[in-house]
Amino acid sequence: MARLPTYFISHGGGPWPWLANMRQMLASLETSLARMPAEIGTVPKAILMVSGHWEEPDFAVMTSPAPGMVYDYGGFPPETYKIVYPAPGAPDLAARTAELLRGAGLPTHLDAKRGFDHGTFAPAYVMYPKAEVPIYQVSLQHGYDPAAHFALGRALAPLRDEGVLIVGSGLSYHNLRLFGPGAKAPSAAFDAWLAEAMAMDPAARTDALLHWESAPSARICHPQEDHLVPLFAALGAAEGEKATMVYHDTNVFGGVTASSYRIG
Repeated sequence: MARLPTYFISHGGGPWPWLANMRQMLASLETSLARMPAEIGTVPKAILMVSGHWEEPDFAVMTSPAPGMVYDYGGFPPETYKIVYPAPGAPDLAARTAELLRGAGLPTHLDAKRGFDHGTFAPAYVMYPKAEVPIYQVSLQHGYDPAAHFALGRALAPLRDEGVLIVGSGLSYHNLRLFGPGAKAPSAAFDAWLAEAMAMDPAARTDALLHWESAPSARICHPQEDHLVPLFAALGAAEGEKATMVYHDTNVFGGVTASSYRIG
């Protein structure tokens, strides 16, 4: 099987694909996610999601053969707490993943109870609405150390040659207290910096992202960087390869500029 690219995607807000008004607002995001299967050109053996909505003291690996659902959002209609995305898990690949992490000296454990959070099931539903591709998740590690998450990506890299699509699922802007017009200037400034950084040669790109806090409006856009850190894993897994912007919007949630990238 050919080596698969990696992705850093925006996963939108909450259960957006099931809500007509949000789906309309995120139409260009939907287009970019729906295009991914054709871009990849093959059906992956599994998707490994590193979501901004799961973090542990170490890098936990989801092992359930039939993961449940984690409705980690609030204030949405009652029916959105009954959504089921019935993709199978990938216990064998999860075991292989934990082995790779241990081999790289990274702390890890297996988690048989964890289900899909919305950072996984919302974009996966747009990518593969029939839920036929197995999916499993690896958590972020508390503290969000950029170097540790690059190391996570490097450890996961061999999976790309084994039919696994590695997706970092977050948002290039994530300040829940600053949406609307107030987000326009800071998100545009940070997004422009990110685009420049992603276009650098690989060594300079890694260095820029390791020092992301010095970017314009970095801490306004990411008061807590849980939604940026999945990018480090996606980059670490394809560190020597070119990044391509695959989604760009300048008016998400009333003013946010956001982007997604394919690496490789």
